[in-house]
Amino acid sequence: MNEPVAVAVLAKAPVAGFAKTRLIPALGTDGAASLQERLIERATTTAVAAGIGPVTVWATPDETHPIFQALHRRGAALARQGDGDLGRRMLAALDAAHGPCLVIGTDCPVLACDHLRTAAKMLRDGADVVIAPAEDGGYVLIGTRKPEPALFADMTWSTPGVMHETRRRLRQLGLSWRELVTLWDLDRPEDLARLREIALDDLIPSQD
Repeated sequence: MNEPVAVAVLAKAPVAGFAKTRLIPALGTDGAASLQERLIERATTTAVAAGIGPVTVWATPDETHPIFQALHRRGAALARQGDGDLGRRMLAALDAAHGPCLVIGTDCPVLACDHLRTAAKMLRDGADVVIAPAEDGGYVLIGTRKPEPALFADMTWSTPGVMHETRRRLRQLGLSWRELVTLWDLDRPEDLARLREIALDDLIPSQD
């Protein structure tokens, strides 16, 4: 039997004015929140369908939103993200898994079951770390066999140098790592056109 590889989904509650704020000019506050809800559902459903291990949705500011409760009823565990920057919160999710774990967000609609299965196999085959780079210079997935605090501390998140700095730290630590294909995040109004190009426009709320 394959070793279970947990999946942690970091998700911001789809509250108007709180979620997907860079898309508010294109979708409005309610539309941006509705898109976030669909992205949360897609990411979590993909993680569960991959069938590689237990799935936990790490919610912020808390797990009371109806979408989180609905996903819990469909097989995902729920946890509340703690304080601190993104690195501290990712590390907490990895630590809570007590074994191999992948961490993903909700901003990459093209992340598929096969990506998660491939990443899990890389960890099972002995890689210390697995990463899916993002076009913007960050990453959309990171997985570890055990928590590696040095990869997450004092990082300038949401900047184009995150992936470069992560590779530098991996080399410095002597860790083995594998990389998946480079994917893209849905962050800007122009990214909405990419959804339409790949027939994922059902994620975009109608603006009647």
